[in-house]
Amino acid sequence: MIDSDGYRANVGIVITNDKKQILLAKRFKQDAWQLPQGGIDKDETEIDALYRELEEEVGLYPAHVKLIAKTPKWLRYDLPLEHIRRSQKPTCIGQKQVWFLLKLESSDDNISLNLHHDIEFDDWKWVDYWSPVDEVINFKRDVYEDMLKALAPILFDNEHSIPNELSRPLQFSAIKL
Repeated sequence: MIDSDGYRANVGIVITNDKKQILLAKRFKQDAWQLPQGGIDKDETEIDALYRELEEEVGLYPAHVKLIAKTPKWLRYDLPLEHIRRSQKPTCIGQKQVWFLLKLESSDDNISLNLHHDIEFDDWKWVDYWSPVDEVINFKRDVYEDMLKALAPILFDNEHSIPNELSRPLQFSAIKL
C-alpha cells in the first residue's frame, strides 16, 4: 500500500537471540545486508504482515518467536532517485515502517531462507546489536539508528550504552508488548 505522500507501508523485523544479537540477512544474489522487512498488504494488520513476512523471508512461525516490542510510529526513508520507478503508479518515493522486536524462542535450525517461492535472502548471521547501522545501505541508516535506539532500553532493561558514533538524538521510545 502506497500512501498519498508516496510512501509504502512496511513492517521491519528485528530478531534477537539469547545473547541479544540480531539476525542480519544478505539480499538474494547481492552483497547487501539488512534486517527482514516487507510491505503491508491492503486490509492486512501490522501483526498479520509481521508474521507473514517472518515466514516468507526467514521461515519462522509465530511459535518460534516471542513478540517483545514495537516502534510507536512510522519511520520513513526516501529512496535515492535512481531507485524510484517513475513508471509505476502510484509512484513509491520511499518506505514508512513500523519495527517489531522479536526474540527467537526456538533453535537456529528453524531459520530457513528458501521456503517461499520469491527468495529474499541467501545468507544470514548473528551480529552485535548496533552493527546493522553500519552494514545497511546508506539511505536506510537513520531509520536503523532511530529504531535500534528506541528498542534497546526494552531489550537491555535500560542497561545499555549507545555507541558514540550514533549521534542522532533519541527520537522516541518503543512500546513494550
